[in-house]
Amino acid sequence: MTQVLVAYGTRYGSTREVACTVAATLGEQGMDTDVKQAREVRSLEGYDAVVLGTPLYMGALHKDVRALLEKNRVALEHTPFALFALGPIKADDGIDGSRAQLIEALAKLPVPTPAAKAVFVGAYDPTRLGFKDKMITALPASPLHGEVAHDDRDWQAIRAWARELVEPLTRAMAPAI
Repeated sequence: MTQVLVAYGTRYGSTREVACTVAATLGEQGMDTDVKQAREVRSLEGYDAVVLGTPLYMGALHKDVRALLEKNRVALEHTPFALFALGPIKADDGIDGSRAQLIEALAKLPVPTPAAKAVFVGAYDPTRLGFKDKMITALPASPLHGEVAHDDRDWQAIRAWARELVEPLTRAMAPAI
């Protein structure tokens, strides 16, 4: 059975929820999955593939995901991986800008190209924000100023992407002939 690590970085839990859904969907496809916070991953040994989840904050990957990628750069040259990001917090904002930010953020890291990547709309709950983020959203110039709580994650699209991951990950695991 294929052993897949689904690792994620999160500040407020939304990316964790998506990572758990991706892992459950992969499990339905016959893959054995472990779900861990990126900062808890000590090694990729024993995994046939890796799926990473990250929020995009101001165009940057979550620091724990960046650290995992950098620390495991050599292992990822031999272990297929996929990456998803939660980009805009509203469906109305579109995801094209976040896709460009994800590509740019990955280009800055010395890591192999993921076998698959996706960007999904996230969720926003101002009551869960930490002090620093609350201060930023209090500024009238902030795009989050006055924004109300909402969840625009498209669970159907997330599950569909996870089902589609099986093919590129298993293809990347196949030995070269």
